[in-house]
This record gives sequence, C-alpha cells and structure tokens, in this order.
Amino acid sequence: MNTKQIDYCIELARTLNFSRAAENQFVSQPTFSYQIKLLEEEIGFRLFERSGKGAALTPAGVQFVSFLSGMREDLKRAIEQGQNFSAKFKEAVSINLMVRQAICFLPEAMRLFAEQMPDVQIVPQFQYENGLDTFMKGDADMLFALREQSKQLSNTAVHPLFESRIYLIAQRDDPLAQKNRIKESDLYGRTLMVGGGSPAALKAVQHRLIASGRIEYFNSADHDTTLTNVAAGRGVCLAPGFLNDHSGQFAWIPFDCAESFSCVLCTHKSDTRASVTAFIEILQKLYKDAVAFPL
Repeated sequence: MNTKQIDYCIELARTLNFSRAAENQFVSQPTFSYQIKLLEEEIGFRLFERSGKGAALTPAGVQFVSFLSGMREDLKRAIEQGQNFSAKFKEAVSINLMVRQAICFLPEAMRLFAEQMPDVQIVPQFQYENGLDTFMKGDADMLFALREQSKQLSNTAVHPLFESRIYLIAQRDDPLAQKNRIKESDLYGRTLMVGGGSPAALKAVQHRLIASGRIEYFNSADHDTTLTNVAAGRGVCLAPGFLNDHSGQFAWIPFDCAESFSCVLCTHKSDTRASVTAFIEILQKLYKDAVAFPL
C-alpha cells in the first residue's frame, strides 16, 4: 500500500464515483481503477461494490476507510514535519527525560548548542515511565538518568552531570519554609507524602522517617499528585532537587541527610557523533559553572 493508493481510496469513498474520483486525482479512470484493485488484492478483501451507478463501500470498506483517513492525516503531518526538518536541519539528537525540569539548564544548553551547530536539532522527549526501555530500543539518543539506573543499561556510555540533594517541599507560608535546613525532628507531628515512584535513596529516607513513629504519612501516586496534595495543605514531601521547576510556587528547603542523587546522561557507546559530544560538554559546563545554583 502506498500513499497514492491511500489517497485514491479515500477520494473514491468520498465521491463513490470512479470517473469523478479519478478526475479529482488527475489520473485516467483505468489507472485509478487499477490502483484500487491492487489495494484490494493486497489487503485481501473488497472495499467497494461496483455497479453501473458507481461504487458503494462494503461494510469492511467503511471501517477500513475510517481508519485509513486518520492514518493519512498522521502521515501528512509526519511528512510536513520531515520537510520542515530537512529544510533546516541535517541531523537530530533526541534526549529522553522523565520531566521537563529534570535538566534545568536544558533550554540554555539548546540555545548555546544552536549557536555552535545550527544545522543539528536537539529533540527533547518526555516520558515519565519506561524511559529506559525507549533508550535501549534506540528510540532516543540520550537519556537523563540516575547513576543507579544506568547500571541496568548495557553498551552505554555514562556522562556525569551533577549531584542532586534531597529537599522538603512545603507551601510558602508553612512555618517550615522559614528554615534554612530541615532536620528530622522538624517533621515530627507532620504528614509526609510518600511513594510515587521515589528513587531508592529517597525511599530510604522516607522509611527512616516513618520508622520514627512520630510522623504521619500518606501514599501519593506520582510527583504531580504529591505537589497537588501539598498545595491543598494535606502534607509536605521530600523530593530530589532536580525536580524543582524554580517557579516559586513552593518552598524547597534542603533536608539534613547524607543521601543524594548522582544525575547522569547516558548515550549509546556506538554513537560517536560530534554533535552528541558537543551537547554533553555544553551541559556539563553549565552545571559546573552553577556553583551556587540549588540542585
């Protein structure tokens, strides 16, 4: 099945007349009819019933054309995007992240990279779950991950980015927001949001706090749900600094603990493109220079 046959099929379903459909597609009727016949032979069932009055969709044809129309629109958009890409860019480098704020310097890195390599496009891909699988399938060139996660990946080069601490997230008018550092005892009598796919280091801290018996806890499905609960005054939570969107909506206060997160970029060992190396070096420099930036 090719795009020409798809267009012919959709047009015939619209007009239900071979002559008119062929004319609208700027081909002769014999050519048009032959392409419809080839399409039906390929898929293995009849799409149209022919008669002296024209054509009528079979029940199977009705369903098929419905799906075909949606597929053609998706294909059209894909072709248009490809044309836009080919007109400006010679290469693309995709980076998979769980959330946009995971790499807070990503927009700045993309801007600097565009100045250095204007014909290469950086394509962020956001996938809260299954990001590792997407990377391993080769559907992403780079992956933002924690070092502990990178140990699961084979044939992968690991590039250090930054160390991220654990923070307490609270409403800005919460008394805890006035502190410069949060200790375990500061949370006694409070409700702590836990769960939501927390990394191993964060789970260890959460379990330690709950084990004290002096802190209530509430299970939350994911980070966005947790922030909604914090905004609703249902409790406070602990989170890695790399999830901070720096919007100022919440207070992020450093939590006094030894645990932290080693944030890295993973690339495929076989991918030795200069563009990939250049982008990683730009990101690493941005984080190295951000000495006072909370992470």
